[in-house]
Amino acid sequence: MTILKIGDPAPDFALPGDNGETVRLADLAGRRVVLYFYPKDDTPGCTAQACGFRDAYLQIEERNAIVLGISPDGVKSHTRFKTKFDLPFRLLADEDHAVTEAYGAWGEKSMYGKKVMGVVRSHVVIDENGKLADIQIKVSPSESVKRALQALK
Repeated sequence: MTILKIGDPAPDFALPGDNGETVRLADLAGRRVVLYFYPKDDTPGCTAQACGFRDAYLQIEERNAIVLGISPDGVKSHTRFKTKFDLPFRLLADEDHAVTEAYGAWGEKSMYGKKVMGVVRSHVVIDENGKLADIQIKVSPSESVKRALQALK
C-alpha cells in the first residue's frame, strides 16, 4: 500500500469520466481538488458520501475547488449513479484500481467476516500546485465531507 504524506506531489492520473471524457489531474493545475475514493455506486455509505459532497458543492466551489469521485465501477454505472442523485461533479472509473492504489486507498477490508481487498473509503485534498494538502484514509461518509471542507478553509 502506498503511503503518501502531506506536501507530496499528488500522483498524476488520466481516467474516464461518467461522460466518457478522460479527466487528467495535470489539466486541473491552479485549482484545488477534493478527490474521494469510494467502493461502489448506489450503495448506502457511498450514496451518503456522494450526496454529502453534492450538498456541500457550492461551499467547495467558493473555495476554488472541485470534487472528483473515484471507484472501480465503470462509466455506465457512474452515469446512472450521477443522474439518480443529481451529482454536480464528475465520477471517474478506476476499473483496475491503479489510481486508488497510488493514493493508498486500496487495502484489506473485512466483509461479512472475510478479509477482502477493496477500496478503503478515503479522500485527499490537492492544492493549486498539485501537492497533497490533506489525506484522510478510512473515513466515514459524513466525516469525509466535513474534513474536506475544513481542509479547504
